[in-house]
Amino acid sequence: MPPPINSILRQPPPPLPLMSSLTTRHVAVIGAGAAGLIAARELRREGHHVVVFERGKQVGGTWVYTPESESDPLGVDPKRRVVHSSLYDSLRTNLPRECMGVRDYPFERREGKDRDPRRFPGHREVLMYLQDFAADFGIGEVVRLQTEVVIAGLVEEGKWRVRSRPSNYNRMRSDDCDCVDEIYDAVVVCSGHYVQPRIADNIPGITAWRGKQMHSHNYRTPEPFQDQVIVLIGGAASAVDISRDIATVAKEVHIVDRSLNKNAIGKLPGHDNMWLHSMIDSVHQDGRVVFKDGDTVGAEIIVHCTGYKYDFPFLETNGEVSVDDNRVGPLYKHIFPPALAPWLSFVGLPWKVVPFPMFELQTKWIAGALSNRLALPSKEEMTQDTKAFYSSLEASGTPKRYTHNMANYQWDYDNWIADQCGIPGIEEWRVEMYKFASKNKRLRPESYRDEWDDDELVLEAQRDFSKYLN
Repeated sequence: MPPPINSILRQPPPPLPLMSSLTTRHVAVIGAGAAGLIAARELRREGHHVVVFERGKQVGGTWVYTPESESDPLGVDPKRRVVHSSLYDSLRTNLPRECMGVRDYPFERREGKDRDPRRFPGHREVLMYLQDFAADFGIGEVVRLQTEVVIAGLVEEGKWRVRSRPSNYNRMRSDDCDCVDEIYDAVVVCSGHYVQPRIADNIPGITAWRGKQMHSHNYRTPEPFQDQVIVLIGGAASAVDISRDIATVAKEVHIVDRSLNKNAIGKLPGHDNMWLHSMIDSVHQDGRVVFKDGDTVGAEIIVHCTGYKYDFPFLETNGEVSVDDNRVGPLYKHIFPPALAPWLSFVGLPWKVVPFPMFELQTKWIAGALSNRLALPSKEEMTQDTKAFYSSLEASGTPKRYTHNMANYQWDYDNWIADQCGIPGIEEWRVEMYKFASKNKRLRPESYRDEWDDDELVLEAQRDFSKYLN
């Protein structure tokens, strides 16, 4: 796991420049999911002119559920990757709604048709929250729906050329018809990282296996798995949810989780048709899947719940930013490339975090840096800090692909950015509620979304919300 943030990160923020030095920029935001919507609000609050590019038909990004899935079940062919969302129909949040919302726009229960009042609501309620956010802050007027960014690249004088086209273009055409080129002062990348699947393709025999394989990106409902034997690879949140969903109809579900304690291997308590296994040793053309714990099953489908790759095919930075073993870098504090700051920035790369409040803090910092209200360190200082962070990961034995895993220090990170912006940090009730939800999930894996014992924290959150709600 990642080590604590290095000492450079704990330095006090620089003094704020005088308000008279503020500058308005023309900013392109790529993506109108949660990160893009929050970025648009913060950039406009700072006085910038904003255009948000969204290839989908509505705002919401990954929270827009699409019943259809890719024609390529594994989702590895970019020419056939036309479905952005990775949501499954039964998905509910694994965080309480009080914890999830933006600070001054709480994720409160709302009355109305199709609203979900549950504390851990379904995905449609999260989308409605984001739609409410966009409507209440007038963000829709700057969003270009069904518009795909083809190129966001550096041009002379440090500007950015953004080439876009209708997202329903004919992918078989090689010409640039219908493309529009525009020049911007800055680009904020908010395109998400739950689109391009990572596949467990290093298992002996898996490429020649004759059974069906799919990635969780393309999972929607359990009905296609009726009475079948399933092997599911993965141990994170989606793997837990999907395995239980499939188990309602499947004959057998065998879960492969490399992080399992050997004492946990075997039949899953409380379930008649679910088993936990160590890693797969090999798969065979006759359908056999052999596990390293010695068990063998005859499987019909392998489901890869193995995460996603960061991918920015539109970005042209002359080599200043690259993706190496799922590390996007070099990036200062997971946001700014030192050589291109603040004109290029990324929002929402860290994972194992409470995302929306982090997006808010990241985008406040970006907006202030672009207007000259907040000063960034020099290119050399940012480079030094970033190298020190990467060295600390290597020294601790943290794989490069876990660079953006912030499970152990998200609150320190959030509060440090808040210090840079001169604003209050994360509320203590939110931190404690997150800790309680994580503990409750371990204690009540089947029912944590409907049973809890932190009502005092809920009341504290409600008192805090009263400052923002009319």
